[in-house]
Amino acid sequence: MRILLATDAWEPQVNGVVRTLSRTVAECREMGHEVLTVTPDAFKTIPCPTYPEIRLALGAEEEIRERMAAFEPEAVHIATEGPIGIATRRICLEWKLPFTTSYHTKFPEYVSARFPVPVQVGYAYMKWFHKPSGRLMVATPTLRDELVRHGFRNVSPWTRGVDTELFRPDREPIFPADWPRPIWLNVGRVAVEKNIEAFAELDLPGTKVIVGDGPAKADLEARYPEVKFTGAMFGEDLARAFADADVFVFPSWTDTFGLVILEAMAAGTPVAAYPAHGPIDIIPGSGAGAIDDDLRTACMACLNLDRKTVRAYAEQFSWRASAEEFVRNLQPQPEAEKVRFWRRLRRLARLRRRAAAA
Repeated sequence: MRILLATDAWEPQVNGVVRTLSRTVAECREMGHEVLTVTPDAFKTIPCPTYPEIRLALGAEEEIRERMAAFEPEAVHIATEGPIGIATRRICLEWKLPFTTSYHTKFPEYVSARFPVPVQVGYAYMKWFHKPSGRLMVATPTLRDELVRHGFRNVSPWTRGVDTELFRPDREPIFPADWPRPIWLNVGRVAVEKNIEAFAELDLPGTKVIVGDGPAKADLEARYPEVKFTGAMFGEDLARAFADADVFVFPSWTDTFGLVILEAMAAGTPVAAYPAHGPIDIIPGSGAGAIDDDLRTACMACLNLDRKTVRAYAEQFSWRASAEEFVRNLQPQPEAEKVRFWRRLRRLARLRRRAAAA
């Protein structure tokens, strides 16, 4: 298939959404599909308020329209609800072109944590955005059930994967040998919606380590001088950090999945978390972590888990299986209509150009 993927989240951003989308595109191409990505780096952008690492595209609709017409996609997927997603959605509705969407971030809770906006307003926007979608893809059954309760329709599962070659237990240690053990690790964007403060406040033996950068880092460093803040890590260094930790602590209530959970498990490191979306679907019964309303209880329980069992559980998740599920969820144009649709669109474009020239 020719698949068009429209997203406001893309490299060089470093987060779970970008990793999911970039790996999905790579896997789809390896499977023989042709994928066109519509991403912010192709347009003039401005920084997103309170999160400048995210760039918001400006005035992209006309170019997106031209790229779609030239590519003639057989399936369109809109991954985010930002300017690129809105523009692509509008074009699809205008052209009566079927499309699918996905729900990667708990946007209503995210916005409410940063601005004085009620959560209900965020959900009203999200329902409006996703309502025309032929299929709304979500990462976990728990999130699917919650969205259905909120009135979302056509919700389908789209699982995630992990790079078990990069993230593995046999990595050289990276943390100083004189840091007291056990080492409790958190990795991710250091921002208010990640609830990192709950981790920093825990009374735990050993050393708490936070890997990452973000708008809340300076404040947390000042308030919790006993916590080790390393800044962002990538690639081999990040893999070594996962493997060198004794327990990975995931305090977020707003993530829809948490790829870092699988990355930690692939490194053999058990995961402690609250019973939130993502952890509650991944961890119970796995032998690879513990969830509890008391995060310290979950942390201490992880110290007794077998790291070989943790690694074996992570090996069940592959990016190829994730991409195959993504492709199954797409709703391509019916074969009989496909050629006629693009032929008609090209004819209309020619007529518009002639009218403009006259």
